[in-house]
Amino acid sequence: VQLVESGGGLVQPGGSLRLSCAASGFTFSRYIMSWFRQAPGKERELVAAITSAGGITNYADSVKGRVTISRDNAKNTVYLQMNSLRTEDTAVYYCKVWFNEVDYWGKGTLVSVSS
Repeated sequence: VQLVESGGGLVQPGGSLRLSCAASGFTFSRYIMSWFRQAPGKERELVAAITSAGGITNYADSVKGRVTISRDNAKNTVYLQMNSLRTEDTAVYYCKVWFNEVDYWGKGTLVSVSS
């Protein structure tokens, strides 16, 4: 299993970013995918999750209305569209899959929100 995140960067408050996570090594279309984040000095937290066919999504209260998770099963990729970014969104963002009773994580992509 391999998960590779991309799309992070430095953005001003109010800006937008789209993160991508390219997956391989498992049948992507069969699994729930999740995005987590970890800010400096804080625990890793769930940001959003999406079911295998994309019909159901779930969001942390802190990002509801600003973030959209989506997936393209033909491309084995899950996305996180983030709008109206705030300084408190600064974190390393990770995608995760629970496969064969094991959590697999990517190495993360850094999102920095600062003026």
